[in-house]
Amino acid sequence: MSKVAVGLSGGVDSAVTAYLLKAAGHEVIGITLRTYITDDGRDSRCCEIDDARETAGLLGIPYYVINVQGEFRKHITEPFIEEYLRGRTPSPCIICNRRVKFAKMLEAADNLGAEYIATGHYAEVTRLENGRYTVRQAAHIAKDQTYMLCRLTQQQLSRTLMPLGKLSKDEVREIARSIGLPVAEKRDSQELCFVPDDDYAGYIEDHAEALPPEGDFVDEAGNILGRHKGIYRCTVGQRKGLGLSLGYPAYVKAIDAPRNRVVIGTEQSLYTDTVLCSDPAFMGIPDLAPGETVTGFAKIRYAHKPQPASAALTPDGLLKLTFPTPVRAAAPGQTAVLYDNSSCILCSGTIL
Repeated sequence: MSKVAVGLSGGVDSAVTAYLLKAAGHEVIGITLRTYITDDGRDSRCCEIDDARETAGLLGIPYYVINVQGEFRKHITEPFIEEYLRGRTPSPCIICNRRVKFAKMLEAADNLGAEYIATGHYAEVTRLENGRYTVRQAAHIAKDQTYMLCRLTQQQLSRTLMPLGKLSKDEVREIARSIGLPVAEKRDSQELCFVPDDDYAGYIEDHAEALPPEGDFVDEAGNILGRHKGIYRCTVGQRKGLGLSLGYPAYVKAIDAPRNRVVIGTEQSLYTDTVLCSDPAFMGIPDLAPGETVTGFAKIRYAHKPQPASAALTPDGLLKLTFPTPVRAAAPGQTAVLYDNSSCILCSGTIL
């Protein structure tokens, strides 16, 4: 059996992951990455150390806490603010998994002599016939987390175990109850770990060095419709909270950051059959060659149901997704992910 470093967040999923691996005969080590401390001194929901330490003690495994607050600030919280101030809607968890969590866990595993790391994600790591590693959607599709793992590297995936891929949340909680883990009934966290109240605008206002001023809402022809309170308060597809009364449902169609304007349109104006992405990342397939096309099912946000799509690289290296049926509100800064017919990730990119 292998020596495995398990990322313990303090929640039930990672706790059951550690238990299952130990029960299977692996030598298990618990690790918590301290990523973020709130303004009132509490650990974020991704690193609740007291609960993680208690879990490790009950399971009888060694436990270590590693401080990665500097890396988290550099790669996650500072870019998060910068992106919103540029009128974009970032996907911080996707970047965190690749640049912080998996990178630092593998570093810790090397220092501790562990061959593998493991996480409590609802996903399956698999190796395809072409030799590429990828992640397959979880059996419990409502909890599937593959979208958040779409930028993991081949090296990271080759050393990662995800034992919960075939389990439902109810089954995971039942396992935790059966072995007497106190975290068995602990609620899931739905918000960003560093924005516990889900108030993005408030977080930005509290932590940005400078905020952009108020500006104009305009229609697609450039006619002024009203005033917005800051472009960071808006995202493509938004309807609520705009403070506009136009006699018809108004939606954010685009954000013009250089001119500090928010473009308003109808819901129909949000639909497109083409989505361009920068920074393509290839997982289940090697890099696409110019002129090569791959087909599958793509989602353009975490909660989006995958839609039939094809992907190709443009001459300037962008990932171009084409949808037979137009998709709604592709927000710049979000991530588009293409899956194959067996629900494995092929590639992804950042929406322009």
